[in-house]
Amino acid sequence: MISFIVRRLAVAIPTLLILVILSFVLMYAAPGGPFNSERPLPPEVLANIEAKYGLDQPFWKQIVNYVSGVVTSFDFGPSFQYKSQSVNDVIAQGFPVTLTYGFWSFALAAIVGVSLGIAAALKQNTWLDYLAVGFTVGAQVLPNFVMAPILVLVFTLWLGWLPGGGWNGGAWQNLIMPVIALSTSYMASIARITRSSMLETLNANFIRTARAKGLPMRRIIWTHAFKPTILPVLSYLGPTFVFMITGSVVIDIFFSTGGIGQFFVNSAFSRDYSVIMGITILVGALTILFNLLVDILYAWIDPKIRL
Repeated sequence: MISFIVRRLAVAIPTLLILVILSFVLMYAAPGGPFNSERPLPPEVLANIEAKYGLDQPFWKQIVNYVSGVVTSFDFGPSFQYKSQSVNDVIAQGFPVTLTYGFWSFALAAIVGVSLGIAAALKQNTWLDYLAVGFTVGAQVLPNFVMAPILVLVFTLWLGWLPGGGWNGGAWQNLIMPVIALSTSYMASIARITRSSMLETLNANFIRTARAKGLPMRRIIWTHAFKPTILPVLSYLGPTFVFMITGSVVIDIFFSTGGIGQFFVNSAFSRDYSVIMGITILVGALTILFNLLVDILYAWIDPKIRL
């Protein structure tokens, strides 16, 4: 297992380094700049600003300085839009918000999705199976940018039960609608994958053998069928967790949560390259990390993968 982890790390670390370099090159290859506006700045003022942020240095030196700062001290540099804050400060302000509602969205989607998928597979071609399939189809055609206004319309404007926006320190009243809006479509996908995987596993020869031996159905499900069933679900849960905890632009803007998704959009409009690169690298690093964790879980559940 240790050699397996070392091999995965040997691939993950260069991948992250390439991501940092490509993010820098692509951002600075885009036309325009963070200090361009409808009214151009005087050349002297623009030269002083570029010198302050190191933008007057040769391109290769800017890349070296940026990569060394990220690799050695996780410093993403200063923000061009938020004058008194660095990119690290912006991420530290917004990431806890997205981590909070993203974690609860993931927990809800994973628990309900896996449970619903297993129940539908065990009760195939019954009303429960039809209900689960109908729910997954309906949920997948209602993404978060559709669910969010529907939830506000029903629970805020019609019923008056929940606040329509704001964060309020992560109070449960402010969490309910963002969590539901973010988790619904992912929940449907998890339930669909789990149902298909469980049906395939239940038709396998080793499950028929376990039934022929007279083992209780509960033991067959949790001891013999659950591990093979969960493998394809794990491959989906890894990236899904990253997508949820790094925030949703729609959720942050529609519910005014103050997460990093809103900072990302504002930075794109104002060409705050350092914030865009910092958030992009954060998402990429988390994606690599959780894909590595999924690979390790795969190898732990199925020893054949270690080979």
